[in-house]
Amino acid sequence: MNPWILAIRPRTLPAAASPLILGNVLAFATDHFSWLIALASLSCALLLQIAVNLANDYFDHKHGIDTAERLGPVRVSQSGLLAPVKVRSAMLLCLLLALAVGSYLIWHGGWPIALLATASVFGVLGYSGGPYPLASHGLGEVAAFIFFGLVAVVGSYLLQTGVTTPTAWLLGCAMGSFSAAIMLVNNTRDIQTDAKAGKLTLAVRWGQAQARVWYQTLAYLPYGLIISGFLLGLLPGLPVLLAGVSLPLARGLSREFSETSGQALNPLLGRTAKLMLVFSLLFSAGWLLLP
Repeated sequence: MNPWILAIRPRTLPAAASPLILGNVLAFATDHFSWLIALASLSCALLLQIAVNLANDYFDHKHGIDTAERLGPVRVSQSGLLAPVKVRSAMLLCLLLALAVGSYLIWHGGWPIALLATASVFGVLGYSGGPYPLASHGLGEVAAFIFFGLVAVVGSYLLQTGVTTPTAWLLGCAMGSFSAAIMLVNNTRDIQTDAKAGKLTLAVRWGQAQARVWYQTLAYLPYGLIISGFLLGLLPGLPVLLAGVSLPLARGLSREFSETSGQALNPLLGRTAKLMLVFSLLFSAGWLLLP
């Protein structure tokens, strides 16, 4: 495979696209919806996801976290497929492109979007790098929940409408839960190597048994949230019903995660991201079918 494809890690991109799709679909029926804003926000999210993947590849190699013992997909810096300086340059290029697209979004959305954009850039650089790497201090899942859940859904809806709603916040929490579950798969797989390198992820702190419990919680939580939203009158029944069709997928992944460890967890990364995308598309379809 082309080393740049390995570095970009396409399997993670549904985690960036899913919440943006959902946030924009929520705004579709409003008088303020813009296809240009929707495409620009989606492009910005994908560029930031690629940038954080490249940053993780570069900084984990620089800090000695990635070694020959690594169980996850190939890291191009550690394996020598690409020079680390090239990976760093590609990361900065993606950030610059994201800022170029984001400048239009900031012009449209004003200071709230400027704050979110600034936080997102610092999140990319601070996830694996900087004086206090979030991933090395048990904050990777928290960052995923915030940026690929709340910021993505609520921010995209805010861009389109100029306001936020309880519905957007509720669905932001649902998407954030899936995003945190993806991160937890990655960190549970790497418990042994991360512990040796001093990378204190939540999986390292909790241990594999507790991580399995939390994965199940994160995988099921979105369904509990949308059912609660329906019971509270915040969500209509049709999108909740359609999104619920994906529940057996979550159940299967939870069961498989509880029976798997180490390198065998690699396929669950992509499959958890696909679950997130399926949930988002099914809910979006139900929302668009509402009278």
